[in-house]
Amino acid sequence: MFRASGILKSAALILAFLLAVFLAFQLLEINVEFKLGSVMSRSLPESEAHTKPAVHKCGLSKACPPGHMAFKLTSGAASVVGPRMCLEDKLLMSSVKNNVGRGINIALLNGKTGELIKTAYYDMWAGDVAPFIKFLKEIEDGTIVMMASFDDSASKLNDEARKLIADLGSSAVGNLSFRDNWIFVGGKGIKTKTPFEQHIKNSADTNKYEGWPEVLEMEGCIPQRQT
Repeated sequence: MFRASGILKSAALILAFLLAVFLAFQLLEINVEFKLGSVMSRSLPESEAHTKPAVHKCGLSKACPPGHMAFKLTSGAASVVGPRMCLEDKLLMSSVKNNVGRGINIALLNGKTGELIKTAYYDMWAGDVAPFIKFLKEIEDGTIVMMASFDDSASKLNDEARKLIADLGSSAVGNLSFRDNWIFVGGKGIKTKTPFEQHIKNSADTNKYEGWPEVLEMEGCIPQRQT
C-alpha cells in the first residue's frame, strides 16, 4: 500500500517537473520570437516595415501637390444610386446625404478656399430647363463647378443651357443625349476647356446596365485660384 502510494507520488512529481520544463521552453520560445521580431522590425526599412498604403484625401491614389485641391466625382448608376462628389475629404453630394436627384447634379465651390457655396439638382426628364438656366447665369466668376448625371441629364437641355455649360469649360455637353453618363469639373471664367470631364453614350450594344451605360468615376487635383 505504502509502496503504491510512493510510486504515485513519484509519478506526480515527474509529471509536474515535465510540465514545468515544457512551460519554461514555451516562454523561452515566445520571448525569443518577440525579441527577434523587434530586431527585424527595427532593421527593416520604414517602407517595408509599414506596408499599409497611405490614405489620401477623397480616397485619391496619390496626394495632390501644394496649391491644389483633391476631388473625386462619380456619376449616378442607372436610376438606382445617385452621384457622389467629394472635395478635400468633404462629401458634398451623395445618396447618403439625400441631396441628389434625377437629372444634372451640381456643386458650386469657392475657387480659392474650396468652401461649398451651394448644391442643387435639376430634373432634365420631367422638369423645366428655365430654372436651371437661371442658376447657371448666376454663377459668379472664380467659382468651381462640379456636375454629374443621374438617370437622364439631357432630354430637356436646350441650346442655351448647353452653351452656358460649355462656357464653364465643357467639351462634351453639346453631344450629351438621353441617359448618357457624364461627369464634369469646370469653372466660371475659365479660359480653356477643362481636362476634368468624362462622357459615355447610352448604347444598347455597350450598356452595362439595362438601358443605362456604366458608372463613370474621375479623380484629380484642381488648382486653387490665386487671385
